[in-house]
Amino acid sequence: MGGNVGTGTVTSRFESADDELAARLRLAVGRLNRRIRIDDSESLPPLQLSTLVTVELHGPLRLSELARREAVTAPTMSRVLTALEEQGLVVRAPDPGDARGVLISISDTGRTRLQEMRSHRTALIARRLDRLDDAQRAALDAALPALEALLVADED
Repeated sequence: MGGNVGTGTVTSRFESADDELAARLRLAVGRLNRRIRIDDSESLPPLQLSTLVTVELHGPLRLSELARREAVTAPTMSRVLTALEEQGLVVRAPDPGDARGVLISISDTGRTRLQEMRSHRTALIARRLDRLDDAQRAALDAALPALEALLVADED
């Protein structure tokens, strides 16, 4: 009866269940995120949106710091910033600590655009939540603390 204790049988059963949970969660979150992006035709491309949010949260920032935070090369970040600047969503200003450097900040237009996108995406999700019954909504509500805990290690 106790022959499986310490053999890894129980552990691999749990690892398999965790792997299945991870795969299902990845698929569900990925598909929901993709669906929201498709339904939100007014949104920015993902890297532009992520960069704008990063500037909002941590700005003003230098291009090199933005590239590091977004895990892209400096030339890629330069193109992203050019696109955001052309739309009036960010502004560049001289770095008072380094005459050669430039700091990127979110503009008032950028803040307004982000708020509009957030509101629109929240409404998209709310419409999807309306399709769920009370038990499904309660299950999502109960799962939120665990989902939010998954993000903690990635915040900076």
